[in-house]
This record gives sequence, C-alpha cells and structure tokens, in this order.
Amino acid sequence: MTQSFAPAAYPYARPRRLRSSPWVRRLVAETALTPADLVWPLIVHDGAEDRVPVASMPGVFRLSPKAAAEAAKEALALGIPAVALFPNVDGAIKDAIGSGATDPDGLIPACIRAIKDAAPGIGVMTDVALDCYTDHGHDGVVENGRILNDASLERLAEQAFIQAHAGADIVAPSDMMDGRVQAIREALEANGFHDTLILAYAAKYASAFYGPYRDAVGSAKQLTGDKKTYQMDYANSDEALREVALDIAEGADAVMVKPGMLYLDIIQRVSETFKVPTFAYQVSGEYAMMRASIANGWLEEDRAILETLHAFKRAGCAGVLSYFAPQAARLLAG
Repeated sequence: MTQSFAPAAYPYARPRRLRSSPWVRRLVAETALTPADLVWPLIVHDGAEDRVPVASMPGVFRLSPKAAAEAAKEALALGIPAVALFPNVDGAIKDAIGSGATDPDGLIPACIRAIKDAAPGIGVMTDVALDCYTDHGHDGVVENGRILNDASLERLAEQAFIQAHAGADIVAPSDMMDGRVQAIREALEANGFHDTLILAYAAKYASAFYGPYRDAVGSAKQLTGDKKTYQMDYANSDEALREVALDIAEGADAVMVKPGMLYLDIIQRVSETFKVPTFAYQVSGEYAMMRASIANGWLEEDRAILETLHAFKRAGCAGVLSYFAPQAARLLAG
C-alpha cells in the first residue's frame, strides 16, 4: 500500500533553507546548463570581407569561410559541440528553384570543408531549405505563386546530399514541406551516408520573430507574400505533436521547435511525449529584442542570457541554438 505524507507547515518547513547560500542552490538545482548544451548559429556569406556586421542583430556578423573556420575553433575551445551554418549568397544568381543550393562548390560546402580542416572535432549542422537561394524568398519551388510541395522534395534531398558529401554531420531541414525528412533520409541512405543525422525543424511556426535573420541572410528583400501555407499557425499546439510524430516516423534523429522563447509549452509537450532529443532555436527576433533591452539598460545582460537559456533546459531541451552561445559558454566557465 502506498503511504502518503502530508507536507510540513511553517515554521517546520522553511523552503528558504534550500536557497540560503550559493553552494546549496547548486546542490539542489533541478536542471543544469553547460556549454555542451549549446549550438552556435553562424551566418556565412560569399562576400570579400571576413566579417560584416548585421545591423539588426548587434554582435552578429556575416562570416567568410575563413572567418567561420576561426569561429568553429573558438566554439571548440569553449566546449560548444556544434556550429550551425546559414548562408547569405547575395553575390550569387538566385532563381525560382534555388539552383545555388545544390552547387557542390558553393558557399556552404566550402564552409564545411574549411571548418573540418580547422576544427575537426566540432559538429557541423547545415540548414536544408531553398529560401536563401531563390528569387522569391520561399523555402521550396514556386510555380504561379504556389509553393509546390512534391517538386520541392527532390531539390531538398539533393541539397542535403551535397551538404553531407561535403562533410556535414547534421542536416537540418527547416523548410516544412510534407515528406521532406523521408526524401532526405532515402537520399542519404542510397548514397552511403548512413551516419548523417537529421535534425528536423518539426514544429516551425510562421513567426514575426524571423525578421532580423531574413535581413542577415538576404532573403527579406525578395520574399513575396508570407510562409503561412507551410509553416505552422501559432494558435496550434496539438498540430505540433502530429508534425513531430511524422518526422520521427520518416527518419529524423532529433526534432526542433522554432521559435524558442515563445514556444516553451510546445517544447515541453514534444519532449515529454516523444522522449527524443528536442532542440529549440532562440531566433533572431528574440536575440535582437534582448540586445535592444540590454543596450537600453532595461535588462542585466549576463543574468538575462543565462536565465533564458535555462528556461529551454527546464522545458526539456537537449540543446539550444543561440547567437548568445559563445558569450554564454564564457559565463558558464566562470
């Protein structure tokens, strides 16, 4: 028979005893955040300069392949296990099908090779989507103003294969086309990339908080319309579980919820329901919002950064993509 105990009442119960000093707070902490929980997103570009500041994301730079390799070395030294690459290809021709996404000598393959040469011990994650390479700014193939799901799958699978062939450890489809995880997994298996991980952006919402990122990668100026026909409606929660279940069944090794800070409830539901590695992306708008508040003295910088990252861990995240990653890693190192 299970025996129940009534909790003690004041003055015998004093919860403040467990908060009375730094050492006891550390001892009883329910979650822990370490640099190993972080992924550093890097915006890479095909321009001549090594580092170009992104005006809408203070502290973030567009990096050349050489500079990205140096950043990867920095991440490795800080204990950050992986970097994630996102391209700005303003110097390339963009077309309706995103031809540049499958160029084996393109920007992302070049960055992967440079990083693997400079920091072979770090994981490299790549974005699988066409928006940075298209003249319409959408994540798939467009015909007569309509985003074509099935026609996009072949392009996305080829893009993932090109990235894996260049040395990517994790391909992360962020496009939200139906069936893309299966298409990518089949392409990887058919070409011998059995060990390449797929991190599926399984619950990616049509959010207002992507604006600074689209500025950083150069897709904002050509985006026509919105992405609500393929990214999720922020009113929905159960739908996220259906999306995650489909991606796991199609071969995803881990799943992503994006954005992060506004969707902690989704992260918790996904993590508790599926028991698979669940990641979140602290997106550009969340980063820029915090940076603006910090710059105005409205938030205490170090505390705010660590508090938000701890929230992801508390919700059930295995890892977090954050532009704050290197700064957070230094803070955690003491």
